[in-house]
Amino acid sequence: MIIVDTALAKRAEARLPLQVGLFGAGFMAKGITNQITRYTPGMRVAVICNRTLSAARDTYQKAGVAADMIVECSTSGQIADAILAGKFAITSDMQAVVATDAIEVVVESTGHVEYGARATMAAIDAGKSMVSMNVELDATIGSILKHKADKSGVILSGCDGDQPGVQMNLLRYVKALGLRPLLCGNIKGLQDRYRNPTTQAGFAKQWGQTPHMVTSFADGTKISMEQAIVANATGMKVAQRGMIGIVHSGHVDEMVNMYDLDQMRELGGIVDYVVGAKPSPGVYLFAEAQDATQAHYLNYGKLGEGPVYSFYVPWHLTALEVHVSAARVALCKDTVIAPLGRPVVECIATAKTDLKAGQILDGLGHYMTYGQCENYDTAKAENLLPMGLAENCTLKRNIKKDDVLTWDDVEAPKSSLAHQLRAEQDATYN
Repeated sequence: MIIVDTALAKRAEARLPLQVGLFGAGFMAKGITNQITRYTPGMRVAVICNRTLSAARDTYQKAGVAADMIVECSTSGQIADAILAGKFAITSDMQAVVATDAIEVVVESTGHVEYGARATMAAIDAGKSMVSMNVELDATIGSILKHKADKSGVILSGCDGDQPGVQMNLLRYVKALGLRPLLCGNIKGLQDRYRNPTTQAGFAKQWGQTPHMVTSFADGTKISMEQAIVANATGMKVAQRGMIGIVHSGHVDEMVNMYDLDQMRELGGIVDYVVGAKPSPGVYLFAEAQDATQAHYLNYGKLGEGPVYSFYVPWHLTALEVHVSAARVALCKDTVIAPLGRPVVECIATAKTDLKAGQILDGLGHYMTYGQCENYDTAKAENLLPMGLAENCTLKRNIKKDDVLTWDDVEAPKSSLAHQLRAEQDATYN
């Protein structure tokens, strides 16, 4: 952040703001647009791409943009003209966004796997770097998308503000101290695998979110996607299917001796989560010293006698921090979080209720499935169905509640780009 604020100040002083293209106009997009438009000199959301233009227009207006400053566009030339005039473009054409030379970086904020796959491939093919809030996409086909971005010479990165990015920032800090990370953890307030959009409707309305998105938080799907991303970016694994998921009402500092140290070392570190701990809703990281001198200074710094030491960030501020990622990627050529290569952990589809042959599976955070983490090699050996690809699959047989789904259990949609990219990913990293 210290380097980023200097870089943005220079752009503001030169009156050459970083021009950002934004995919999506939902809850997160509204927060991002408000933060950049009102409070981030040196950067502007120049165009919002959304399937419903009225939602894109509303996103700008909620951020204080006057109605006569918003221009509806259908081509890259029209978007470029709007930017040159200091106005704000809205469009439903993702190709027009990425084809606009003035756009320096794009942000994907939809959380939809298929749309996100199309937007990300459009950006990569056009030579645009992207910041993605779409953990569902990253957990499903992040490795192949990163591979394609690297070949095209562009950056594909996760974001600050979301828990995977916050964990990675903390990991980089701890590794810079010379310590050995053992666990990257996510702090949850609630975990109930069987929540659905009906049970979560009231909470969703309170915060202006969609019931299915809120459900994905409550039923464990979102956190499983997030921790799969962290695993794939660090090489860490899960200690067991679904992760351990300790329930603890105290501080995360009190948990340093609650995990198997030998197991964490053997696995090269693990990703996990805790329910009910403080400081919520932050992240935590456990690490060990590599020699007695480090341990002495850690004890002197009031972190205890070890052998495991606790580090944490007490918050993650989602949309309030995404502009930092856009600047890191576009101005500093820095990646917040991205897969190392071959996947390490998978988020697998699991039946939320008894399912019947012939049913078409609904989406993430709905009524039929939830996601949980499994090590990639195990998921591959057992032919398990990735949670991010379950939507619109047709069941071939009955599935009992809490059973995991396999590719043999379903008929996949034939026209899905995400499914095509997943097949390419599996072939690349077999």
